[in-house]
Amino acid sequence: MPRTRALVLLSVLALSGCKVPGELASGTQPGGTAPAPPVAPAEARAQLGQLKVAVRGTMDGYSREKFPHWDKVDGACDTREEVLKRDGKDVTTNADCAAKSGTWVSPYDGETWHKASDVDIDHMVPLGQAWISGAKSWPQERREQFANDLVRPQLHAVTDNLNEQKSDKAPDQWKPPLVGYWCTYATDWIVVKRNYGLTITVPEKTALESMLQHC
Repeated sequence: MPRTRALVLLSVLALSGCKVPGELASGTQPGGTAPAPPVAPAEARAQLGQLKVAVRGTMDGYSREKFPHWDKVDGACDTREEVLKRDGKDVTTNADCAAKSGTWVSPYDGETWHKASDVDIDHMVPLGQAWISGAKSWPQERREQFANDLVRPQLHAVTDNLNEQKSDKAPDQWKPPLVGYWCTYATDWIVVKRNYGLTITVPEKTALESMLQHC
């Protein structure tokens, strides 16, 4: 089940002792070694109602370089490599922390992969989407924290071509093909946007409300 899988992933991350950047968006606690606990659907609905609705901004001035990633978080391991270890099974790495073998099940489509090159690390709320919903005005340090957040449900190992399909799209423009994951996807999206004070559009809110009906 999606929520059960989320709890397992959170437990693995907590045990791994991953380090995260310092203080995040206003209203959140400073980063620690443990991920935030999962949010129940009822709480997600309440948080959705607290998000500011605004017109979607433009991509003017955007570049991925304005969201520095992937930060070193544990010795030679950077954020991307930590997510590969966290989300995979029986992952082995070399001295540089690069994943050499393992098994990854993509939550977006349920597909299983055995090479790290077949999965991408997806930002739940894409960098470009964050830019047009509030991050354009952030200092770069805050954008860096957003791009490397191991506490909020922001980073996921997924099938690479799905990450490319999603690009910078909001839920009214793209949804995971696995309908059974829509509840978790919508909940995670809401949690990330609320923690970082990002806005949503009317179509985006409608899509999220519809996805929460699958909880």
